[in-house]
Amino acid sequence: MDVSQYLEIFIDETNEHLQNLSDCIMELEKDPENMDTINEIFRAAHSLKGMAGTMGFKRMQHLTHDMENVFQEVRSDKIRVNSAMIDLLFKCLDAIDGYLENVKESSEEGTEDNELIIKELNDFIATANGAPSASEQEQPASEGSAQSESASEASGEGYEKKYLNVSPNEAEAAKIMEAAESGKHVYGFTVYVEKECMLKAARAFLVFKAVEEFGQILLYNPVSADIEAEKFESDFSIFVATTEDCEKIIAAAKAVSEIEEVVGGEIKEEKEEEGKETAPAVQEETADAPAETPAAKPQSQSAAGKKQAVAKPVTNRTVRVDIEKLDALMNQVSELIIAKNSLVSISSGGSGDFQDQTFHEQIEYLERITTSLHESVMKVRMVPIESVVAKFPRMIRDLSRKLDKKMDLYMTGEDTELDRTVVDQIGDPLQHLLRNSADHGLEDNETRRAKGKPEVGSIFLNAFQEGNNVIIQVGDDGNGIDVDAVRAKAIERGVITEEQAESMSQKEIVNLLFLPSFSMAKKITDISGRGVGLDVVRSNIEALGGDVEVATELGEGTTFTVRLPLTLAIIQALMVEVRDEKYAIALNSISNIEDIPVRDIKYVEASEVIHLRGKVIPLIRLEEVVDIGPKEEQPEHLTVVIVQKGDNLAGIVVDRLMGQQEIVIKSLGKFINNNKIISGATILGDGEVALILDVNVLM
Repeated sequence: MDVSQYLEIFIDETNEHLQNLSDCIMELEKDPENMDTINEIFRAAHSLKGMAGTMGFKRMQHLTHDMENVFQEVRSDKIRVNSAMIDLLFKCLDAIDGYLENVKESSEEGTEDNELIIKELNDFIATANGAPSASEQEQPASEGSAQSESASEASGEGYEKKYLNVSPNEAEAAKIMEAAESGKHVYGFTVYVEKECMLKAARAFLVFKAVEEFGQILLYNPVSADIEAEKFESDFSIFVATTEDCEKIIAAAKAVSEIEEVVGGEIKEEKEEEGKETAPAVQEETADAPAETPAAKPQSQSAAGKKQAVAKPVTNRTVRVDIEKLDALMNQVSELIIAKNSLVSISSGGSGDFQDQTFHEQIEYLERITTSLHESVMKVRMVPIESVVAKFPRMIRDLSRKLDKKMDLYMTGEDTELDRTVVDQIGDPLQHLLRNSADHGLEDNETRRAKGKPEVGSIFLNAFQEGNNVIIQVGDDGNGIDVDAVRAKAIERGVITEEQAESMSQKEIVNLLFLPSFSMAKKITDISGRGVGLDVVRSNIEALGGDVEVATELGEGTTFTVRLPLTLAIIQALMVEVRDEKYAIALNSISNIEDIPVRDIKYVEASEVIHLRGKVIPLIRLEEVVDIGPKEEQPEHLTVVIVQKGDNLAGIVVDRLMGQQEIVIKSLGKFINNNKIISGATILGDGEVALILDVNVLM
């Protein structure tokens, strides 16, 4: 079956299961006895295992199966939840996430078997049950058979030691010998299906599919037709010819849901004294024996690498939509068709005052519908930021342990909605700001106690809507930013002069942290550095049409405020003109519009400024920015659009205002990627193209 068509659904649902598992394991750490949480984890792991198996991702399936086994033991009250288990489970989630990233990149899970994690899981179960772990069981190879037998007896499973319940006839024995003589291993296996299993034939089929990944099945007992018809009790046997290791095949077969046990071993030729061959004998192995998985053969590694190199990356381009939103969308499209039909009818009905009045009424009706349709489409594109911020509690928990600092994360407004394209790209900047707070914002436990602060530091992430923007605040109750230290560092590195530093406000000094490679960290860590990467944070946020500000108080803490547009697709804009060229400026960037007499222009350090209501505002002549020559005759008054970025203002000088308009942003892609002040273009009603100015970059 071709499962590639289900890849996007698999990625989507696996992300959900991983997040659910992470949340539940965090909850379990706080309340280890909560059976509801334990059952939820078991269900999520079971679903994840089934999905991975269906898609053919055997390594992911195997790891999740062993993780599920741990929770089966917890559900059965055989082992207790402790911090070691929690750490191990999080390692499992990270490994599964690694498989998922490979799937996104190449549609394959990769070649990492995560043997150490699987061994830890099995050792954990064995130790908790009082049995020796795999490492304690290791003995010389000559003792392997006896060890397998004792391990099987110790397990108390009650399987027959004479596990291969099949005697090949002469023809079948010859076939087995032929495979053995060709250099292949021939293994015999008996597979035990759980007694409560409702679909034994389906489970057997999945076992066959799993085993055939490694070699050829030579013989079935009962015959394959009887297995397909479920004409067997709870076990069946097979002979397999392969070049692979026995334990790999046992593990693959055991990974199938509702398979209770798989036991097997290699078929060896037994010679009579005269040298005549007899029927094949079995050298016994069980799934309980220590597994030594050899490294993948070089040729298979290169083949996998080649396949991954040409595979097309899978990107998550899906949005889950409430059915009510789709109903509203459908109704508006229906209204649009009615309006279109009315206009067609009017256009074919001749002319006259009545037709003209009806025509204008229909145009107004059409405007109302398109506005409503636009709002509905925007709502369909909107998703809660919860999908991004849900992973942060786990990150803060790990940082708390790594840094040996006590800290809690408080989040509000996770249901705040943003355009999907913004949500997909905001995760990394927010993660960096949170790491900054944990690493360099919060003081260590002793320092906090000495200052009289609560020993447990607080980090917060608050999201809310404000007009046409979404505000996300990330902050902490740590030491804050030492403005004097930042000023001294900037002077020392030659970023500013001492004279400039004297005239700079606290806010301007703090904003120096956003300069590339400007760091206040005494030592660079692998977690973060206050300043390291903040330039990347700002550039990423500005690329989304947003901006970021810092508020800090020494000894009290720091807050970063990220302001983002609700959507990137359609915006309200002011259309302006310079000579015959038209430009659009996003309305939410505009503070006000002024008519300024030329005589009021002043100069500061050879740059034009105006003095407006107690503020000194620099002027930006758009004609110079877009490289248009100056006017032949200079006017006595200038039309100035005052734009705002945070607390900073600037005045853009234009020739003429054309008015406010709702515009659709069209990306120009690689054609203008060297000119950052142009964020895109829009097509006007008359078919003309107007460029959209990025005020953040312009300022």
